[in-house]
Amino acid sequence: MQLRKKSKFSAHVETSSLNDIMFFLLLFFLIVSTLVNPSVVKLTLPNSKHSIKMSKEQITIDVTKDLQYYVNNKPVPFTDISTVLASKIAGLSEPTVVLRFDNSLSVQNLVDVLQIGNNLKVKMILATKSSEK
Repeated sequence: MQLRKKSKFSAHVETSSLNDIMFFLLLFFLIVSTLVNPSVVKLTLPNSKHSIKMSKEQITIDVTKDLQYYVNNKPVPFTDISTVLASKIAGLSEPTVVLRFDNSLSVQNLVDVLQIGNNLKVKMILATKSSEK
């Protein structure tokens, strides 16, 4: 008389479809990540040892290495920066302008934009890349 079964039960999880699922998730996140900031100006910012995050409403001025000026990611000629900036800060109680300059530009280019902010009596901050790890 035989009391035990000859075949043993083995649990098996089918994983062949996981490759397809992971591929589609990777593809989805790659496409979505490119749509997050479609109009970002590419700059290499100078380094800094300390970083401070701002929570106020801010206006950004970006300057690329070939002296292309952008106010809130919109191209603006240098001669019109003062008028565009004055119209942007008109409704703000504590206007703050964040300057994002490429690190290959000269100090004179930075001073030219800082003088515009000084004439408009607006607080200007230079954005840097944090070197803290």
